[in-house]
Amino acid sequence: MDISNSMALEVPLISARYVRRFIEFMERRGVKRAALLNDTDITEAMLDDPDASVSMQQITTALQKADWLMNDERAAFQFGQQLDLPSHGLLGFAVLGQDNPRQLISMIVQYLRVGLPLMDMELHSTGSTFHIRLLDTWGLGELAPCVTKMYLGSIHRVSAEVCEHFDIQFAFPSNRDTHSWQSLAPDCEFRFDAPFNQISMALKGQPTQKDTASLRFLLARSRKSKEEKTGLADETLMQVRDMIMTQPGRPCTTTNIARRLDISTRTLRQHLASAGTSFREVRNEIRENFATLYLNDTNVPLESIAEKLGFSDQASFTKAYRGWTGKTPGDVRKQSRKTT
Repeated sequence: MDISNSMALEVPLISARYVRRFIEFMERRGVKRAALLNDTDITEAMLDDPDASVSMQQITTALQKADWLMNDERAAFQFGQQLDLPSHGLLGFAVLGQDNPRQLISMIVQYLRVGLPLMDMELHSTGSTFHIRLLDTWGLGELAPCVTKMYLGSIHRVSAEVCEHFDIQFAFPSNRDTHSWQSLAPDCEFRFDAPFNQISMALKGQPTQKDTASLRFLLARSRKSKEEKTGLADETLMQVRDMIMTQPGRPCTTTNIARRLDISTRTLRQHLASAGTSFREVRNEIRENFATLYLNDTNVPLESIAEKLGFSDQASFTKAYRGWTGKTPGDVRKQSRKTT
């Protein structure tokens, strides 16, 4: 893989739950997990930890092994289709509750960009039709088709709540006919050797309404799933992490998060304490990870990074980052440019 900045690869940005689900998917296809995890530094303890995150380096190492072990080029898309809203964390239920279908599509893109940052996305619309184009900002090389299929499979799955008539374009060839692809998603038209990787879809009406009974049903379904068998404290911690990752700025406060979870701030603090952490620790960990990624892998100005992460000014951000890492943001960026 041609990625110039090796430091950004080591930042733990991606929830280990995605790795766990992918390994289970491959195991059902006869691939042993040891073959996937060898030389990745991903441990069984990480897979069992609802709070664990993995780095881009770990993810791509595992995917590179899996890519040549897949005996069907459609497998990556099929895995993506299994990533429904509960699979992306309980924040997915907030997406389901959106009354505005346009806002729902925007939230899906925003969440995937932050929660699963293997690729970036551009969203634009023409009338009632939305177009989501994938951008390979990491330089995935030969791994790009595999990751693209996963993304578009999942986007199709979660967007089907409000959209129909999907047109999926892949910027690479296929060895299978389009009928075999359409058997995976009859509402999709698949095209290959396109100029870019993109999914287009038309709104079909209002999304699922913000209904308490429906939300409780979905929450219960998620809690019963094999992947989410954790205690209440760990479950709350997962929700808090997901919410902070999608909005690490100034609105991200204990009061606001507790309100979104429909619990008191005292109960929220108790759950996090039972999980061995605090709101401040979780938020700062995520802020540090995002800050390091911005500094190493983008040219976003320091004042803009400070604003995105909820600091009142650049000086406050610099002080906090130095406390987390022992380095200033300016020093990290300068070092990054020297190694580029």
